[in-house]
Amino acid sequence: MSTPGTVSSEEPVVDSGRTREWPGSSVSRVPYWVYTAADVYQREQERIFAGPFWNYVALAAEIPRPGDFVRTFVGGHPIIVVRAEDGAINAVLNRCAHRGLEFCMERSGNARRFVCPYHQWTYGLDGSLRGVPFRRGVQGNGGMPADFDPAAHGLRRLAVAERNGVVFASLDHAVPPLESYLGARMVGYFDRVFDGRELTVLGYQRHRIPANWKLIFENIKDPYHASLLHVFLVSLGLFRADQPSRVLMDETGGHAVLSSRRGEQRHTDATADIANLDTALRLADATMLVPAKEFAGPETVVMQTLWPNLMIQQQTNTLAMRQIVTREAGVTELHWTYFGYADDDAEMTRRRLRQANLQGPAGLVGIDDWEVLAYNQRGLAACDDAAAVVEMGGHGTEDTEHMVTEVAIRAFYRHYRQVMGL
Repeated sequence: MSTPGTVSSEEPVVDSGRTREWPGSSVSRVPYWVYTAADVYQREQERIFAGPFWNYVALAAEIPRPGDFVRTFVGGHPIIVVRAEDGAINAVLNRCAHRGLEFCMERSGNARRFVCPYHQWTYGLDGSLRGVPFRRGVQGNGGMPADFDPAAHGLRRLAVAERNGVVFASLDHAVPPLESYLGARMVGYFDRVFDGRELTVLGYQRHRIPANWKLIFENIKDPYHASLLHVFLVSLGLFRADQPSRVLMDETGGHAVLSSRRGEQRHTDATADIANLDTALRLADATMLVPAKEFAGPETVVMQTLWPNLMIQQQTNTLAMRQIVTREAGVTELHWTYFGYADDDAEMTRRRLRQANLQGPAGLVGIDDWEVLAYNQRGLAACDDAAAVVEMGGHGTEDTEHMVTEVAIRAFYRHYRQVMGL
């Protein structure tokens, strides 16, 4: 029996007559084929991205006026998010109901209607079919059948939910209410950043990573790699394994929060394994790392991951949405939307933009991740019988008060297995 926001099934995943089975009952082992197999990727599109789950699609600040739209994705499904004449937000599949074209090519803009370029079927901002050229034929020839009903041939509409300026959509209208889907704990952290203040978009970055989407999600759910991979973070004291920190999950394991408080960059017995610590490392412009206190609590870094496609970044004063867009089993796009608040003064905006240089496709920190994830995907290829060892911090999926753990990855795969029927 499924619970709200989940899918369950006894149907196995089968590829060319071979039934895929998880190696044992533990989520401390993750089979490599979940990252590489085309049949698993297709099942994810059906069960996860087209399933009863809320996917992040836009900030309301991107579409302030009637007719404003953004082109985006739910998994690999092309979507348009548009502000209607009455101010409501609609989300429709960017796929013509006639012949299936992805008809909207612009990333954003303003429109009174959407027109498919192939045969000029025309749709309203709510997705309803408004016009079909030659519907009645020409000089008594051709035309659509007499029983053709335009009301039955509109664009596929998605369920839409908005909370404090953040817009989510789902292809499955049986999705539970957003607040219950997130749960009280995750809503609390969500509202910490999205507290009802008007948002303003500062900029975008997009890049394609030759790695499976789950590896990218795992990267944020894996706090202990940061002290080993990122020389910049370690040496300048932004994020280290010995700092006060915690890893929290919701009851499903799909959502999680990683939080940490900035410490000092010095050698202690507790940091003996941090070989990358370089106390001589300095920035030419030290203002990049000068934070301003703006959120409740002592945390200086809070990363929230929301199943199945969103990472909310608060790294000192840099705020960003990281949206996962799947392309194929071994290719993922990461779409970044940097934002602030409409009441930010000029200095805070400059601070957010300076600190944004830490992240993104060529960030002083982020660039390490994208390179290592590409190597990760290459290493997984053609190794269907092998499995990743995910035992740091034990075998459990409970909250922890430290970051030397892979607990959030295990919790993620506990949820993933249930949804995928593995």
